Amino acid sequence: MKKIFIALFIAGMYNAYAQKSISLYEGKAPGTENWTQKEAQQFNELFKTEVVFNVTQPSILVFEADQSKANGTVIVIAPGGGFQSLSIKREGIDMAKKLAENGITAVVLKYRLLETKSNDPAKEMMENIKDRKAFDAKTAPIKVMAGDDIKTAITYIRTHAKELNINPEKLGVIGFSAGASVILESVFHSKDAATLPNFAASIYGGPSQEILDTEIPKSSLPLFICAASDDQLKLAPKSVLLYNKWLEAGQPTELHIYEKGGHGFGMGKQNLPVDKWSDVYLDWLRFHKFL
Repeated sequence: MKKIFIALFIAGMYNAYAQKSISLYEGKAPGTENWTQKEAQQFNELFKTEVVFNVTQPSILVFEADQSKANGTVIVIAPGGGFQSLSIKREGIDMAKKLAENGITAVVLKYRLLETKSNDPAKEMMENIKDRKAFDAKTAPIKVMAGDDIKTAITYIRTHAKELNINPEKLGVIGFSAGASVILESVFHSKDAATLPNFAASIYGGPSQEILDTEIPKSSLPLFICAASDDQLKLAPKSVLLYNKWLEAGQPTELHIYEKGGHGFGMGKQNLPVDKWSDVYLDWLRFHKFL
């Protein structure tokens, strides 16, 4: 495993929330040593939320569990953004805060992304996905790198379980949109138990055909799935296929498809039933004794 080091997290908006940031690699991340783009963040008008883009140095933001409720569970959160950016607040920090308030240590993963050449990652992504085949080919190697990043994060967390005050056998992953593909990399492409999560959640994800054709791990791995029927990217059927895959394998799974909510609802509020999905997720965690 690559050497990992801890650095205090100083950047503005995260200070008030994360106790610390942990860089996943010492020096340049392997495979992208020649990347020169600079990480940046902005409020994005198209997504109506804060985003991070041009991530070249993967890291995790640790949100410690409320000590009066802590039970040792830890969940790694992979925000979405089409592998072009990370919806760091609505699909990262806001989710982490809710988990931490309920006694779960939350870890937001900042994984490697496609280079954004303008100052508008959302606009670039929308242009890219007009040619879906070319976009999938372009993101394929990034998805593998992001998979390496989440597996490195899982290894770090389990190795440092004592200092993080977590149970290494109560480690889950949750991913939103592109982040759902990232967490599935740890589920399907882990070579040993050290990087395999104990439970997972896919929120409006779009698993590839390769994932849907890959055999599910033999060990019990409960899966929570959530999406909306009116998803603008038309990914809801993919959630159904993922659910059927788990069901056919005899693995524990739960599926929630809301009538309205669109794509990217995350922790946002729309005055719709979908607004309560995260409470349903907490109930599911409680049912499986992770909460």
